[in-house]
Amino acid sequence: MSRRLAAIAAFSLVPALIPSISMAGQTMPQMDFKNPLTLDQVGWMAVILIVLYFTLSRWGLPQIGKVLAHREGVISADLEAAHAAKAQADQTVAALKRTINDARNAAQAEIAEAVTKAKAAARAAAAAQAAATDAEIAKSEAEIATARNAALAAIKPVAADTAAVILSKLTGKTPDTAELAPEIDSAFAAGQAA
Repeated sequence: MSRRLAAIAAFSLVPALIPSISMAGQTMPQMDFKNPLTLDQVGWMAVILIVLYFTLSRWGLPQIGKVLAHREGVISADLEAAHAAKAQADQTVAALKRTINDARNAAQAEIAEAVTKAKAAARAAAAAQAAATDAEIAKSEAEIATARNAALAAIKPVAADTAAVILSKLTGKTPDTAELAPEIDSAFAAGQAA
């Protein structure tokens, strides 16, 4: 209570302390404290300022403080929730990366296994084809050898007759086929060796 009285007394002394401001010998009407209306206006202004001060300091500012404190609490809670959500998102991303890496590794292992199986199957097929080709070649070579032997067997009588005709024309004598047969056989043997 004594503070209020001291404030009111200080405001009531303000007009007495402020000298009148004059301009070219005249007093400004706003500062003419001899006028009772000016003193009333300054008094009411002091009362209004004091009431406004106490109203704001006792009621308005605490309300604003409560609003700011509540807002700070909401912001802190939101920040904590955001940090928790970010941490959970980071964990989810890490788990997703691990899953992708595991899937990639499994796919690469399956691809490598499939390539290995395909190569083994290709080798087996190539070996089977090579074996079949070798069998065909061996069969063909046997057939060629049989045909060659048959052809040589068929040519021997023709060669003997031809050699006899050539010798008879050259020498004028008919050669003995028993003597001519070993010579023809050695000629055929030499031709086969070459």
